[in-house]
Amino acid sequence: MAETKTKPTSVAVHEYIAQIEDAQQRADSAVLLEMMRKITGEEPRMWGPSIVGFGTYHYKYASGHEGDSCIAGFSPRKAEFSIYLWPEAQPWREELLAKLGKHRMGKGCLYVKRLENIDMEVLEQLVRRSVKVTHDRYSA
Repeated sequence: MAETKTKPTSVAVHEYIAQIEDAQQRADSAVLLEMMRKITGEEPRMWGPSIVGFGTYHYKYASGHEGDSCIAGFSPRKAEFSIYLWPEAQPWREELLAKLGKHRMGKGCLYVKRLENIDMEVLEQLVRRSVKVTHDRYSA
């Protein structure tokens, strides 16, 4: 079985954020840092080379694949932010996404170019509910 590449590293989050070239993306990263720290009650850690993650939980799939992941996180990619949410559809998720503003959604990844393009209160609700589902499912 393949080893998970996305795991905590010793890279300092503040150093990673400081090296982001785009000033607005650096500022948006600082906002996401504080929001996720407040929601999770956890300090940020780097997961792999580019994910800022908060907390941890252990998962195990029916296939036997298992590992650890962050409860909440984001990655300031070149084109847009990836914000990691609970991957399974939830009734509340579509309702909140309809109110969020300019975004696109993958299975468990919310993509946002700039925080100014979205409703931050709605984003906070999405992250809060995603964290709760993760805690409830995995007793993280």
